[in-house]
Amino acid sequence: MKWSEDFACGIKIVDEQHKGLLDLINDMFNHANGDEESEQEYFKQVVEKAVDYVRVHFATEEKIMKQTQFVGYEEHKKAHESFILEVLDNARAFQKDKKINLTEFTGFLKEWVLTHVAIMDKQYFSHFRKNISLVKAMAAR
Repeated sequence: MKWSEDFACGIKIVDEQHKGLLDLINDMFNHANGDEESEQEYFKQVVEKAVDYVRVHFATEEKIMKQTQFVGYEEHKKAHESFILEVLDNARAFQKDKKINLTEFTGFLKEWVLTHVAIMDKQYFSHFRKNISLVKAMAAR
């Protein structure tokens, strides 16, 4: 997946985090090579990093939403929570069975991120831009 300016909201920290998510997903795709043993080892190493990265990103978006009084905050937060639960469910299943289909999991991440950024996140782009001075002040802290 390549970064596109269509995904840009114009808020540097959010755009950088979105790019980081795409980089993480691309790295996962590169490790989905059909070698089950290496895929499982890779997943074990990357899943915690992925969950932490996503949590930080979601917290960033949600903080800006709250500070700028974005009306879609609650719906957006629920979508974030649902996504994290699904990723954690996959991680728990892996810990239990020591198996995961990395190609399917990465495909799920790709579709979710692209859909979320392209549809849901676009709902706040203009709101964040209208409140750019507040957003920049928050980012500076």
